[in-house]
Amino acid sequence: MLYDSTIRNIEAIAAGGRHQIEYDVIPGITAVQALAARHKIPLNRIAEPVALTTGRRLAEGFPPGIDSVAVLLDGEDTFRRFADADVHGDMEIYWGAYLGTPDEILIAGKVADVADEIHRRRAEARRANGWIMDTYVMRRPAT
Repeated sequence: MLYDSTIRNIEAIAAGGRHQIEYDVIPGITAVQALAARHKIPLNRIAEPVALTTGRRLAEGFPPGIDSVAVLLDGEDTFRRFADADVHGDMEIYWGAYLGTPDEILIAGKVADVADEIHRRRAEARRANGWIMDTYVMRRPAT
């Protein structure tokens, strides 16, 4: 449902004409929903919007008028750019990897306090497993 090419890939294979493919789409839980549940947080603050974005887009800055972002596909640890509390305030992050699996890792706190730990744990997990699937919610400080 969120930022996945599986359906597009299946349709492209079927459109090629070499294979007859029928498929169903089964609703399930997204990584963003699992992240919020595991950290016991809502995705946004009361009456505020939340943006779903990629690390590449977050590198351009927070979307205007948005204080909470859910980030998918961040291979560059973009959250580290927001760790300077003097520049960005006390940004909060709720990060998770391998959500819903026995290898699940959860880290939360002020970005300035946990960015290096997330970076380190992310690199260790990627080396140990050969891959990483992670996501996070990051928020500007409450006003």
